[in-house]
Parts: sequence; structure tokens; C-alpha cells
Amino acid sequence: MTSQVPTRAEIPESDKWDLAHLFADIGKWQEDFAWVQKTYPRIKEWKGKLGASAKLLAECLEFEKELDLKLERLYHFASLQLAEDNANTQYLARVGQIQNLFTKIGEAFAFVVPEIQAIDDQTFAKFMIDPALAEWQIKLHKIRRLKPHVLSEPEERILALGAAALNGYDDTFSQLTDVDMKFGVLIDDTGREKPLTQSSFGSFLVKRDPGLRKRAFEQFYVEFQDHQYTLASSLAYSVKADVFRARARNYPSSLQAALFPDDVPVSVYEGLTKSVRANLAALFRYFELRRRVLGLKELHHYDTYVPMVAEIETHISFDQAVEHVLTALRPLGKEYVDVLETGLRGRWCDRYETKGKRSGAFSSGSYAAPPYILMNYKEDVFADVYTLAHEAGHSMHTWFSQKSQKYQDYDYPIFLAEVASTFNEELLTHHLLGQTRDPKMRAYIINRQIDDIRGTLFRQTMFAEFERVIHEIEESGDALTLDTFKAEYHKLLTAYFAENFVLDPQLDLECLRIPHFYGAFYVYKYATGISAAVALSEKVLRGEAGAVEAYLGFLKSGGSKFPLETLKAAGVDMTTPRPIESTLGLFEKRLAELEELLL
Repeated sequence: MTSQVPTRAEIPESDKWDLAHLFADIGKWQEDFAWVQKTYPRIKEWKGKLGASAKLLAECLEFEKELDLKLERLYHFASLQLAEDNANTQYLARVGQIQNLFTKIGEAFAFVVPEIQAIDDQTFAKFMIDPALAEWQIKLHKIRRLKPHVLSEPEERILALGAAALNGYDDTFSQLTDVDMKFGVLIDDTGREKPLTQSSFGSFLVKRDPGLRKRAFEQFYVEFQDHQYTLASSLAYSVKADVFRARARNYPSSLQAALFPDDVPVSVYEGLTKSVRANLAALFRYFELRRRVLGLKELHHYDTYVPMVAEIETHISFDQAVEHVLTALRPLGKEYVDVLETGLRGRWCDRYETKGKRSGAFSSGSYAAPPYILMNYKEDVFADVYTLAHEAGHSMHTWFSQKSQKYQDYDYPIFLAEVASTFNEELLTHHLLGQTRDPKMRAYIINRQIDDIRGTLFRQTMFAEFERVIHEIEESGDALTLDTFKAEYHKLLTAYFAENFVLDPQLDLECLRIPHFYGAFYVYKYATGISAAVALSEKVLRGEAGAVEAYLGFLKSGGSKFPLETLKAAGVDMTTPRPIESTLGLFEKRLAELEELLL
């Protein structure tokens, strides 16, 4: 008998998030939406006047803030409702309404940044010491430093109008891989037919049966081979668009264009690659351990995801998972734990799968509202305890930054976002290992941590290398063809995998199916993020004086400083190789523990 996924009406209110903190009823949402529609055209009152006085500039910024606060909350509510039920036409319509309004407001406000940039240096210096702009120092500094890369208003308008066309390759990739491509069905380990999809591919790769993993891998890549030229064309145009935008905005390269908003020097990107490349021996040792433990004559890529320890039989209720997470995070102090407990035992979290609900998990916040968490928690999936800890890290980062920063300074960049979530996972691993002496459970937890570091530090660094190489090829004037992509990716596969690792020819096509490659120079942030998180968590777990206060200071900083400055204040200097090397050292330490447990 197959269990049916319940509808939202069939689960208790206590298991759902409470969106009344955003809007008590849809009438209030519609009222605020109408107010924004009616009010935003007033921005033209300030057009051509932003350089006239600090008072007028402050008035414009405050007006924009008033609109943004309402818009953020409107979108937050609509997007969370849609996440509850992706098929609900009313929810879809509201998200569509907001997106259309964003476009209109973006066009109306297009003059603001160019006008701020056009203020001469002497006048701007006077503005910055005027009390009227006291609360806008950080925001204005961030806008002003972009001055060499912001164009005239007509040129900015052209770029804005062309944005959708320039991003078309991303939609093509998504439609092709998520809708048009069909991967067929497979007979799974229970003897039943199961569809092979982008989502289910990963679940086949963790099956214990090596033959099933092999069949899933080969069948999956048949479809990619059939569409390889279209995918290569999409990726090539993605790179061309990155290079075009960088050149249009006067950056020396597309990499520097991507790093500039976060004020990250290219040396950090290069240092990541250099450190990881120098420590591949431990990764090769891990592959050999995996081959031996799984009893395989040779190791293939499709053998690298199945846990070395068979799935642990667990049954952990949501309340028990909350208790594990809270206990693990006690080193962070009473305020952190009490706030999180109130949220998780209250109604920050939408806990279980329901019909039409978005899959996976996320944390989503808006200013002065709870940071909501979407889960699809399953009591028999041990990894879901980690997912809860991960999303709680994001939520508490948002909570602390909201409480400590003005609206215009609270939103932290992606570079920092994964630090707080991964930090929580590190503390959870430490807690769980302290709770058990069962060799099988310890091996399972350690294997999970090793695979996290492998997937986040080693794999994402390899991806970052690929992104840099293909952009440099385009910038040099050489052609980006299918053969170019495959050849460059194969070189990296050869470098990042051991000699006794079998590189199946289909694996060269992997470079065409990674979504992040269509939004370049993002993946390195995963690798730097986990490195910063490990370094910070080790300080807290060692009980270093001031480590907890420094970490909470990091959470409170929000977007008030640039990422490297924020991390340095917390005790981690990402301009040095030390954080990367610390994480590589943890990988090697855990690998030695796993070898002792499994061999």
C-alpha cells in the first residue's frame, strides 16, 4: 500500500509556518501592493536633483527605503505561499504581479545610482559628513566605489532592457534539462520501475548495488550526449554574456567583475586553487579507502556518492531533531539557543512534505519578520537533522543581522551566507560524535563530514578552475566549442582524481549539466564558505577566549562591511591560506579516523 502525500489541510497548524507575522490576511497584502503601485512614481520628484543637496539625496534614499521595506515583505509573503503549493494559481499570480512591479520600479529608479555617481568628489565629500546622510554612509560608500563601472543613464537603460535577452541561455538550459530531456525509467533495488530524472539521479547514485549505479549513470548521460551541442552552445553564450557585461562596465576581466562587488581580490580565488591543488594526496587516499571498503575492483565517479557505511536505521522525530540541534549549538550561548528554540518549537518552520509543496529546504527572511524555514522533514532520513541545523544557521544569521543593523545594511552577501549554515553543521557533527561510541554510527557521521568537505571544498574548487579557464579562453578571442569544453574539463578531472580512478568518457559531459556554470564565479564561495566555517567552529569548540563573541559579532554584522573584513573581525583571514589548510587538515584527520574504523 503506497502512502499518500497529505494536503496542507490534513496536517496540524502547529506543523506549518505562521505567515501572519507578514500579513494577517490577503486583504492587507493587496492594500500594501496597491499603495506601492500608486506611490513609486513619486520617485521622479527627485530626478535631476540628487547632487543639489545632502537633504534631497537623503529624502530620495528614505523614500526608496520605505518602498523597499514594503516590497520585500510583499514578495516574501507571496513567495512563501507559492512554496506551500506550486500549483496554486492565486499564489502564482501574486508572485507574477510582484515580479512585474519590480521591473517597473527598476526602470523608474534607474536614474538614482548614475546620479549619485555623477556628483563631483568635492561635493560628495561634503555630503558624507552631513548629518542628513548619517545613516547612509555604508550604502553610499558601496554605491560610490562602483563609479568606474556605472555607465550613463541612457547606457544603463540599454543594459537593463537587454538583461532578459542576455540571460536567455539560463532559461534555455533550465527548460532543456528540466522539461524537454527525458531520461527514461530504471528498475530499482526493490524491483520496481522508477523514473530517472534530474532529481532522482542522485538517489540512484547512493544505492548499494554497483550495477544499478552504473546503469543510472550511463542512461542519464545518454540524454546529455544527445543534446551536447545545444548545451555547449548555451554555455558558450553564457560565458560570452559574462564577458560582454564585464567589458561594457570597464572591468579588466569577467572574474574581476564578479569579485568586485564583494571587494575580493583575485589572489583569494587563486589562493584557493593553489592550496587545494597542493593537498590532493589526501583526496586520492580517500578514493582508495572508498574502493576497498565498497569491495570494488576499480572506482568510478558513480561510486563516489554511496555512503561507505550502509544507511543507519534511525527514527528521529522533528522534536528530537530540534533537541539535537539546540544541544549542539549551546556553546553559542543562551540568547542564540533561546531565540532558535522559540522559532523552531513555535512556527518559523514549515515542517513536513505536503502535496504541491516545494521540494528540498531553505531559509527565507525579510526585515523585522521571522526568518522562515521550509523543510520536508522525514523521521527516517538521518541527513534531515543536518538540513535543519543548516537552515537554522541561515535563519539565525538573518535574525542577528536584523536586530543589529539598519535595513539598508542588514542584508549579507552570498559570500558570507554559507558560513553560518556550515558552522552549525560542524557543531552538530561534534555533538553527535560525542553522543555515541557505536563504531558504525561514528563511521557514518565521519563519512558524512568527509563527503561534505570533498563535495564543497575539493569539487567546487575544481568547478571554479573550470569557470576561470573557459572565461579566459573567450576573453583571449578563441572559440568555445563542445570539444573545448570537454577537453578542458577532462584535464581537470585527470588532475582531481587518482590514477586508479576510472574516468568514464561520459564524465567529460558533466561540465554541461552544472547549473552554477550558467551563473559564473559563484561556486568558489562554497569552498571559501566551508573553510571559514570550519576555522570559526574550531575556535569555538576549543573554547578560545572571545571566540563566541567574535562569531556572534560576525552574525550581527550583516552587510555592514565587506565579506573579508567581516570574517577578519571574527578571527578568520581569508587572504591567507590558513583557513583552507585548516579545513584540508580536518579532512585528513577525519580520513585517518575513518580508516581506523573501517579497515
